[in-house]
Amino acid sequence: QVQLVESGGGLVQAGDSLRLSCLVSGRTRSTYPMGWFRQAPGKEREFVAAINWSGTTTNYADSVKGRFTISRDNAKNTIYLQMNSLKAEDTAVYYCAAGMTLSTIRTQYNYWGQGTQVNVSS
Repeated sequence: QVQLVESGGGLVQAGDSLRLSCLVSGRTRSTYPMGWFRQAPGKEREFVAAINWSGTTTNYADSVKGRFTISRDNAKNTIYLQMNSLKAEDTAVYYCAAGMTLSTIRTQYNYWGQGTQVNVSS
């Protein structure tokens, strides 16, 4: 079993930056590909970014490419999402997830955190 706990959300203004963290615990916690997803009110959960177990391969949604950076520190069992130049449309609950493969598809991830709220005021 794998447990994921996100932190770092909050209320910021458009143009500001925020860094989310996801602490991973449980079995073989450093070997999973990891992803960040988000869900805005009334919308489906959507892919944001993903990273392979070694941190050498990343993938981003077009909407965040160039603004967000995903990274991982396996020694600290932590995944990060650095979010720069935030926009009002980035407002959502952000979830980290662990899966068996590097994927943009929500159903490819087996373990999920509880989410952290990000609010961006315009």
